[in-house]
Amino acid sequence: MKKILKLASAFIGIIVGAGFASGQEILQYYTSFGLLGIIGGIIATALFTFLGMLLMLIGSKTKTTSHKDAIYTISGPYLGVVIDIILILTLFGVGVVMVAGAGSNLSQQFGLPYFVGTTLMGILILITGMLNINKVVSVIGSITPFLILFIIIICIYSLVTLDTSFTNLDPIAREVYTPLPNWFISTINYVSFNIAVGASMTLVMGGAEKNVKTATLGGLIGGLGLGILIILSNLAIFSKIDSVAADDMPMLSIVNSISPILGSMMSIILFGMIFNTAISMFFSFTARFAEIGTRKFKVLLIIFLILGYILSFIGFTDLVSKFYPFIGYLGLVLIGTLIVAFFRIQSKNRSHE
Repeated sequence: MKKILKLASAFIGIIVGAGFASGQEILQYYTSFGLLGIIGGIIATALFTFLGMLLMLIGSKTKTTSHKDAIYTISGPYLGVVIDIILILTLFGVGVVMVAGAGSNLSQQFGLPYFVGTTLMGILILITGMLNINKVVSVIGSITPFLILFIIIICIYSLVTLDTSFTNLDPIAREVYTPLPNWFISTINYVSFNIAVGASMTLVMGGAEKNVKTATLGGLIGGLGLGILIILSNLAIFSKIDSVAADDMPMLSIVNSISPILGSMMSIILFGMIFNTAISMFFSFTARFAEIGTRKFKVLLIIFLILGYILSFIGFTDLVSKFYPFIGYLGLVLIGTLIVAFFRIQSKNRSHE
């Protein structure tokens, strides 16, 4: 059970980065559609539960050490190239967004210059990137429980102090800018984007787990937990939409309204969650081009980090609104391939019985 929870926690940790933990993703993808965004969160929970389970299952079955091996195995040489390119774009792009999020986080909470957060994040990624895969998974999974606790506290506080109805807040929420056309496409796009974000590292984690059942349950519980966090975060932001709609990090703003001390604690946890996704992205991205732990891996990691650091100065909110939906649409190809692979695995299992 301990292994299952470790994998589940790590899966959540990979996906819950700057955009999610700050509330900016939830604001744009769910809260901006008002009451319909709540339905979107419920659908997303079901999809994440299924796809989280599927990624871990495929990773464990193929014993992969890089997403390349697993993707080409399940999708063939031609479609494999397309998905490989999508994942490469996603890994590097989201890595850049995470570094930018680190700058925004420390700037909003502590008034530090933007470059302080981005530089600190770059150094932490570099140090951790030199570790082996099992140690990286342990680091990622260890921070997640703290965020879960804070999201539950924020949700309870927001609902208890709600002085109007969600029906009254609905028109205010719908005025929030979103790059998505409607709540349903937004939900599918968000799941697709996050699966594209988490696929590489999740496949590698599944590949490191010899017991297929343990890996599968880890992905299932991780996906369910992620969906519940989406629903809770959306309810919290929706409850305070009239005061946090314009903020870079709405969840952090809500915590600051409870207590500045809690706000500082949340900022540190948020920084940790940003780090979780950042290390997952850069680690998986580099693993695509070099064997983990080799000199080539370390040299490439340094080069990719320097490039990502430079690009992070485009700005956090702009990167989320422009890059994330684009990857979400591309990620639908990956989801379709994973579903086909699932039925193939089921069919193969039945033929062996």
